[in-house]
Amino acid sequence: MKKLFATSILMCIFALGGMAQPKADVYVEYDYTHPDERGIVKKDKMTLLASPEQSKFFNETSLWADSLQSTPGGKAKYREILSKSCTMTMPDGSVVVDLSKGPSKVIYTYIFTDPAKETVTVYDQYGIEDNSYYTEPIGEIRWSIAEDSVKNILGYDCILGETDYHGRHWKAWFAPELSLPYGPWKLRGLPGIVLAAETTNGFSFTATVLGKTDRTMSPMYFAQKYPKRDRKKAQKDFETFINNFHAMIEAQSGGRVTAGWTDIDGNPIEPIKFKAETHCIETDYNK
Repeated sequence: MKKLFATSILMCIFALGGMAQPKADVYVEYDYTHPDERGIVKKDKMTLLASPEQSKFFNETSLWADSLQSTPGGKAKYREILSKSCTMTMPDGSVVVDLSKGPSKVIYTYIFTDPAKETVTVYDQYGIEDNSYYTEPIGEIRWSIAEDSVKNILGYDCILGETDYHGRHWKAWFAPELSLPYGPWKLRGLPGIVLAAETTNGFSFTATVLGKTDRTMSPMYFAQKYPKRDRKKAQKDFETFINNFHAMIEAQSGGRVTAGWTDIDGNPIEPIKFKAETHCIETDYNK
């Protein structure tokens, strides 16, 4: 752990710094359904924290991992947890590390929406240790609202909004009673929190839990390690990485590590060809 210098002045500074961090009023948990690079349908858990001042969209396990690793002691603890939960000794004596067995960080997406700055900031990973961020204007999305199309979600009557955004047509159901202009992922700008949204090729968000909260919306951990990047360039780089990742891994390891694709049962399959229309939530980066 980092040392804290116990002087009254510094303690006051730390206390004031903690008080200055924005707090959320509402939290929403979503099931995010999407195809992975192999075309297998996955369901991930994502969280939205929201207040009039801003929103934060993220994965809870990733936030826990980043928070824990933000101190030297926490980093060591995280490695210990992963080692115990993910390391397996096979019958032949070989050791295998399977990160899916433990609370490892596999979702790198964090999205901050700031109405005062009129920006959306997206942090993500686009290759092995290839972190970066980009921004886009809040008002980039233009919605049409169908007042007569209503769906009840978690006890809230939600109205349908539709938009074309970064290559896909989205249908989103928002709750006017929850009068904050946020939603899952980058869906924003409707007069109420989006509780469900869907688009083509199996991408969807469905709210499963909603409630009041006073959780702190902590800023991005390790933000200094995320250089700024163009959105479309980042997406293109990710496509290149997925289509060549096995060769990259083998090259980086000097041939000591081999990599390849497997199906859902772990059987080897032919290399996957990543295609924006099939695998990416945004498809306009190739245009």
